[in-house]
Amino acid sequence: MDRRRPVLVAEQLGVARGKRRLFDAIDLTLYRGEAVVILGPNGVGKSTLLSVLAGLLPRAGGRVRLDGRVAAALQAPALAHRSVVGNLYAAMGWWGVPGAERAGRARAALAQLHIEHLADRPGHALSGGEARRVHFARALSLHSDALLLDEPFAGLDPPTRAELLGEASVALRDPDRATMIVVHDRAEAWALADRLVVLLDGRVAAEGPPREILDHPGSLDVAEFLGFTGRLREADGSLRCVRPAHVSLDADGDSHGVVAGVVHEEDGVLCEIDLPGGQVQLRSDYPGPPLGARVSLRIGDGVHFKKAA
Repeated sequence: MDRRRPVLVAEQLGVARGKRRLFDAIDLTLYRGEAVVILGPNGVGKSTLLSVLAGLLPRAGGRVRLDGRVAAALQAPALAHRSVVGNLYAAMGWWGVPGAERAGRARAALAQLHIEHLADRPGHALSGGEARRVHFARALSLHSDALLLDEPFAGLDPPTRAELLGEASVALRDPDRATMIVVHDRAEAWALADRLVVLLDGRVAAEGPPREILDHPGSLDVAEFLGFTGRLREADGSLRCVRPAHVSLDADGDSHGVVAGVVHEEDGVLCEIDLPGGQVQLRSDYPGPPLGARVSLRIGDGVHFKKAA
């Protein structure tokens, strides 16, 4: 098997929701062994795109070429009124998995998500996190060539989400499968993506390895979406954008400003600092500087855009 060959290729794909056109010309390729994360704000059309790629909704133009079979796990777990293992057997039966293979596949998929102990529990008796894991395991048991996951962590409380995210980052690594995951949370994208695709305003706004995009967002709207909340006007009229991670309190720093806002967070505070050339944010240990305090900062280079907005 040539793992360099694409499993799914979308060319000039048109995507619509009802009469509303979401995308006119999406080009996207999924390769075996790769986890591709689709990241974008709510309402941009990520879930609709996934449904079109999976063949669950019609295309509004363009084409999709496949080399193998595609399985999709949509947002709602939608488990049947049967046992957990019965849900997996039913999905494999619909997929055409021979009966003799189903028990082994089910055990392996449940083990990947650490839920073997739930095998005989009724689907309706599961917690939200357990149902998410079963939904995920059901998709894994199909051994598809491409697996498309739509917001697999939606609606989970933070501890359950963090635990499942760690498990998913391992379970999704399969050299024989291409995987695409739709998310809107940047932390999930960083944890899962080999390649990141950022969708904004009906287009692919950025695509590449996550760290590369974070270091070089390419446009102001991508930078803003990726958390470059600080804006500083430079002497030459260009705009310098920085993330909170680029900024720190430093008595010897060469930038000086006034604390304009303080937001308490779990591990400290998020401070907004007004400077002569704009505003930046930084994270500090609790309690942080008081409102109105004059502070000195050290600010990293960030990214620069030629024309200030």
